[in-house]
Amino acid sequence: MTTPPAPPSVHVRALITWIAIFPLVTIGLLLIGPVSADWSPVLRAFVLTIIVVPLAVYLVIPWLMRIYGKVRASRKT
Repeated sequence: MTTPPAPPSVHVRALITWIAIFPLVTIGLLLIGPVSADWSPVLRAFVLTIIVVPLAVYLVIPWLMRIYGKVRASRKT
């Protein structure tokens, strides 16, 4: 029986999270910018996070973690 791989360090998880969040926030700002120019910064941040957080948590971060796991496994062999 093989032991499961150790989870990535907190530093790797933080980097993967940043790699997911930064492009999503940038794209989100570009997309909602034209319609949210008159909004308060708090409302703009609220709407942006409603979109970005679920995308990051349910799609992008798991996808990046799978890629990281494959790269890590290929380096061990």
